[in-house]
Amino acid sequence: MFGVIFAQNSEMVKTRTPESTLAINTEIVLPNDTNTLGNLMGGKLLHWMDVIAAISAHRLCKRVCVTASVNNVTFPKPIKLGDIVTLRSKVSRSFSSSMEIYIDVYVEDRSTSEQLKVNEAIYTFVAVDQLGNPISVPAIEPVTEEEKARFDGALRRKQLSLILAGKMKPSDATELKALFEG
Repeated sequence: MFGVIFAQNSEMVKTRTPESTLAINTEIVLPNDTNTLGNLMGGKLLHWMDVIAAISAHRLCKRVCVTASVNNVTFPKPIKLGDIVTLRSKVSRSFSSSMEIYIDVYVEDRSTSEQLKVNEAIYTFVAVDQLGNPISVPAIEPVTEEEKARFDGALRRKQLSLILAGKMKPSDATELKALFEG
């Protein structure tokens, strides 16, 4: 679960695996959670995702973490009244004070109990001190192939976000340029 130990700001910080940040939550879609079509309201799902992502962020750094952005959310399939919904989140990559959290959403098939993926999202959180200032977070060391792919993709997503926000020149986005160069 823990990897290399290194000193940072006179504290011992441990490199962690994405699995050490895993958070799982299961909900049942109740009438008050649905819209007039009997589907889970998107805002309710976003709330559940924000909460579980905050837990994963806290598991990485053991500090207060705040939502910085919701980078990507897809709603490819409706989630119906009475569905059993399971959310799984892990930190996919950490940077200096921020971390990307990947959330997978599954609905349980009522006849087989098989988990069917119906949604995913990527949130960014920032660890903060008592005054709300950003603080350093431990590194993440991916282990599985999926964790490695998400880890690699996180830097590209961050560079794209920085370019779109006007905080990075496209010419400085080395990871993005590498996708288009031989």
